[in-house]
Amino acid sequence: MTSALFRSKTRRTVVAAGAAVLGLVALSACEKPTPLATVTVGSNSATAEAACYSDKGISQKELQSCFSEKGGKKVTVHDGEKIRVGVDPEIAESGWVMVVNGQPTMAEASKDTYRSFDFDQIFAAQQGQPGGAAAAPKTAKVAIIELKGGDEPKGLWQFNLSKAS
Repeated sequence: MTSALFRSKTRRTVVAAGAAVLGLVALSACEKPTPLATVTVGSNSATAEAACYSDKGISQKELQSCFSEKGGKKVTVHDGEKIRVGVDPEIAESGWVMVVNGQPTMAEASKDTYRSFDFDQIFAAQQGQPGGAAAAPKTAKVAIIELKGGDEPKGLWQFNLSKAS
């Protein structure tokens, strides 16, 4: 009787120890989550992790590839609304810029955790089209790009803004 009880306790101890070891192995395989960026319009917010991210920096080729991929959180914008962008302090510390439909919207990198943009800054008529200015776009692909030590990209967060009908 005692030996059966001892085997049962030993078996439970071994199973518990094995589960603990497997749990630690699983946790060590996880990557640290990237910092977050948030776009808020009115009372609607969208928060995203980086589509591309590396502490060592990412090449321009990788950045272009990442930017051209489909995806990004969707946010609807009504005419005249402010578009508010918030970034984690880690992103702000490095500096960041915003690009809309492939065009920079900021003259220089920001170290702020929060910036707001007018509707017209995001949905402006596109210049440089044959025959003059084109009509203002109905959608805007917005990218937040964290910079590493000046102008080297470190991460990219994407959002898709669309005008409300």
